[in-house]
Amino acid sequence: MIKAHSAARPTRVRIWILCLILFLSVVAYADRSILSISGSAIKEEFGLSAIQLGLILSAFSWAYVIGQIPGGILLDRFGAKKVYGVTLALWSLSTIAMGFVGELAGGMSAALILMFTLRFALGLIEAPAFPANARVVIMWFPGAERGRASALFSTAQYFAVAIFSPLSGWLVLRFGWEWPFFVLGGIGVLAVFVWAAYMREPRKHPGVSESELRHIIDGGGLVDIDAAHTLKARPGINKAMFKALLTSRMLWCAYLGQYCTIALSYFFITWFPIYLVQARGMNIMDAGFATIAPALFGFLGGISGGYLSDMLIKRGWSLSWARKMPYIVGMLMAASLILAAVIPGNVGIIAIMSFAFFGKGVAAGAGTWTVISDTAPKEAVGLAGGIFNGISNIAGFVTPLLFGVIVGLTGSYSIGLVFVGMHCVVAALLFLFVMGPIHRIGETPSPEAAREAQKEARAL
Repeated sequence: MIKAHSAARPTRVRIWILCLILFLSVVAYADRSILSISGSAIKEEFGLSAIQLGLILSAFSWAYVIGQIPGGILLDRFGAKKVYGVTLALWSLSTIAMGFVGELAGGMSAALILMFTLRFALGLIEAPAFPANARVVIMWFPGAERGRASALFSTAQYFAVAIFSPLSGWLVLRFGWEWPFFVLGGIGVLAVFVWAAYMREPRKHPGVSESELRHIIDGGGLVDIDAAHTLKARPGINKAMFKALLTSRMLWCAYLGQYCTIALSYFFITWFPIYLVQARGMNIMDAGFATIAPALFGFLGGISGGYLSDMLIKRGWSLSWARKMPYIVGMLMAASLILAAVIPGNVGIIAIMSFAFFGKGVAAGAGTWTVISDTAPKEAVGLAGGIFNGISNIAGFVTPLLFGVIVGLTGSYSIGLVFVGMHCVVAALLFLFVMGPIHRIGETPSPEAAREAQKEARAL
């Protein structure tokens, strides 16, 4: 219970909780991406072919998608604190184990099998992480603050690139390819203790004042979602719940909208540097630096999108259009990356990509994980997040593959850029014309909210 002396003073424990899940998300992204930094040295040491290295690199994505629904069910059964803590420990140990492959494997074949297994395990174990983030946001934040909160943890990929990619590169050059795995895995193990010590339900956190708790509850925060009595009384996931989550037009628009934003992300981290080198004539070092500006603008866009969405709610906009409008505008901005096909100068390419990824950030900050936080059934928040994250992350291996096929068959990166840009247009149209009013599954939107959403739609 809340200590009596804390009732009178205002607190902002929820902000520290948000910083904690942001940090854990950065660690998760870094753990999944450091193989690309160590990849060249690993390929050379074990004599792997490009295809074999590609197989190892793909293991995470396949397992990550497979693990989403089971991970979501575990979250609904045991709560975010237990599941996040256990999986954080296990994925950190899996990361550390990658550094010992040279000691454990007797040859190239054994190393290949062991690395594939460890990367597959990493993807499977990390699967509940982002659905758990969404669950924590639902628990700790009122509806009018969820946009900013969801936007912040969604920007973890940019922090991971900015902080840990240079660190990992230095460790590889100075000590060897194993050391990024040792260092990042060690950080994850230490983070387990921080998570266990600080994470609590809002009602049981010793640092929360009565005023902060009331602020969260009055704003629609589900403070008891992980309470022991709630978890115990919660019915098991049944066919009706799966059907509700897989037949909702509103949720499918959210699933496909997130698929489209992830398609842009994977184009950026896979083919964009290659495009700069092969089609625009940059050297590898210049291409690496050229990715910094779009990544920075993507981060700024994410924060802006969440802030804008929450501000619109405070100014009286309906929940539906406060979430949808920044997403629609942001994705239409992101579609401008198609112009890269006709811009002659490299400076112009970086400028248009920065503009496009700012728009992508706005969309992601306002209308992806935030929408799931607003719409997931109270008894199946984890499962809803798992389905959402599982379907959308299919883009992680589909987009790079199809982009490569397009370039291979046509010999044109321009057609590939159109393919990626059309994801943005389709997503914007889905949110604008197909999604309908945003409301929590199992709850009927109020007539007033529905009428307000219709007015705003006609005004647009």
